[in-house]
Amino acid sequence: MPAADKLPPLRDVIAAHDLAPKKSLGQNFLFDLNLTAKIARAAGAAEGGTFYEVGPGPGGLTRALLGEGADKVIAVERDARCLPALEEIAAAYPGRLQIISDDALELDEAGILPRGSRIAANLPYNVGTAILIKWLTAESWPPVWASLTLMFQKEVAQRITARPGTEHYGRLSVLAQWRCTAKLLFDVNRGAFVPPPSVTSSIVRLEPRAQPLAPCALADLEKITAASFGQRRKMLRQSLKALGGEALAEKAGIDPTARPEDLTIEQFAALARAL
Repeated sequence: MPAADKLPPLRDVIAAHDLAPKKSLGQNFLFDLNLTAKIARAAGAAEGGTFYEVGPGPGGLTRALLGEGADKVIAVERDARCLPALEEIAAAYPGRLQIISDDALELDEAGILPRGSRIAANLPYNVGTAILIKWLTAESWPPVWASLTLMFQKEVAQRITARPGTEHYGRLSVLAQWRCTAKLLFDVNRGAFVPPPSVTSSIVRLEPRAQPLAPCALADLEKITAASFGQRRKMLRQSLKALGGEALAEKAGIDPTARPEDLTIEQFAALARAL
């Protein structure tokens, strides 16, 4: 009998452990096992290897990753109420699930994960962007992880994958695509969750580039994008005034009357180098 068949339905698990999702933790549980299996396949679980999951909750995606072929899952969960449900999954898959009771924002993944691990998670909505930025701004690059397959609110997913000249293009687009390739895979209807969130969600896949798209210091790129998109409708000579304005843009070989939303990532890197 497959290990997954020994486990009770997720609804029964949640009822047995009284796991009402907490809004304060940004929790929305996925019950649809066909959907969690689709996410696990998109993450590459069938290829085996180690996967890192943040915020597994009662373990819907955890089950899918293991069931689809992951050799090992390292799951980090800060909600102690969920740990007994995860222990049941660990018992069904002996030696393949490691549970860490901690806050993922505080963890140093480089000290936990073997190089080449893949990250797959239905990130809590209230900290999803912060966790992604933590991974994207790792001091050491390339990182220990080989890919990220993550669920976000659709608007956040659009910001991660947006191209220059589009309405969602901004700081997160530049940071994500400077160090990674980013692709929006598919949407997830709000009705797939308990409780249903107020918005549609999307699955995004990011893969680290061996080298950033263009050379510059991360800290300088962050300063440039913060100033630029802080006043995104203004020309660069105005939005970058505190950093050098027109002179800075000209030093980087960029038209000072251009607007941030129309600049390529390479042009932002040029501004960072000029800074």
